[in-house]
Amino acid sequence: MVRRYHYAGLAAPLLLAGAALAERTAEWQTLRPGGDTLCANGTPYEFHARRADSNKVMIFFNGGGACWNGEDCDPANNIPGKSINYRVEASPQWGNDPRAYDGAFALDKPDNPFRDWSQVFVSYCTGDVHLGTRDIDYPRDDGSKLTIHHRGRVNAQAALDYLYEEFPEAQRLFVAGASAGAISSPYYAAEIAQLYPAAAIVQFAGGGGGYRLPPPTELWRNWGVFDQLPSWFDQSRYTEGSTQLLDLYRAAAAAQPDIRFYLYDTAYDHVQELFHAKLGHPVALYSGLQANLEDLQESLPYMRSYVAAGEFHTLLRYSELYSVETNGVKTLDWVNSIAAGEEVDSVSCGDASRCAAGISEQQAGD
Repeated sequence: MVRRYHYAGLAAPLLLAGAALAERTAEWQTLRPGGDTLCANGTPYEFHARRADSNKVMIFFNGGGACWNGEDCDPANNIPGKSINYRVEASPQWGNDPRAYDGAFALDKPDNPFRDWSQVFVSYCTGDVHLGTRDIDYPRDDGSKLTIHHRGRVNAQAALDYLYEEFPEAQRLFVAGASAGAISSPYYAAEIAQLYPAAAIVQFAGGGGGYRLPPPTELWRNWGVFDQLPSWFDQSRYTEGSTQLLDLYRAAAAAQPDIRFYLYDTAYDHVQELFHAKLGHPVALYSGLQANLEDLQESLPYMRSYVAAGEFHTLLRYSELYSVETNGVKTLDWVNSIAAGEEVDSVSCGDASRCAAGISEQQAGD
């Protein structure tokens, strides 16, 4: 059984009531919007925000896997600290608290590019790359059914409602995502650009540029991604049966050509390789990543990329933001320039062998 949920503005009244109670300081606030928001296992949804410069806002879509069948979606098969296919709850123990991260969320670091930016951290707990609109009953092997709430777009809309209410005059918006959030970040960059027509919109994806796959029609269908899409999304061109993951960039750029797109990946990102295998297409990521970047460079009005050596996954949540350097270009300097609205060049670790350097020495992000 499938149940669909409308998402536009649904959580605003409860959300704004909660926001009014939050202290307007630079410290993180946790917001619980209620309404139809929900995590995959039925637990309440929450996200986080902090106020600094209201003219500059970073909105970050957290990552944490995906699922599209009963076995992988089953909360009993997803245990923090052991093995998870996706984040099941929005709580801190499931990696959904910016206070626990480094990188762009390390407020104690004076060289953090976003230390003086307001930030909205969109927690992830629905297994649908923040794009789902359905509840679905998945069959289990024993014949029973498992209800999973793929309400990623419902939850994200609650965070966007907060963004629009709290920062209506923002002039610069940095729309970022990691992993699952990287995949949907171009979609949300276009959504945000619709409501901030005078603002400079930057999209930044970490750990999502290597997916060179056939259209994931089963995923789109199970999650309800093509239900209730906004008018700017060209459904005559991009359909449930034809849309590849990176087509979200093309759809966003067609609707909002002034968006500047930035992709950060490592050449052999172990998580992207893992999900390639889960989807039936095992690969060594490098060649497909390079082909994707070449294709996007041709089709987007403005796109730059940074490909680092190794297999580490994503960037902005980790100390690697301050330590990675490729061909003399530090990631910190690259991101700083992007945040400042400056021009940057694409950066690459080079050929396949150079980009494989140091894999065995790296620890993986999630």
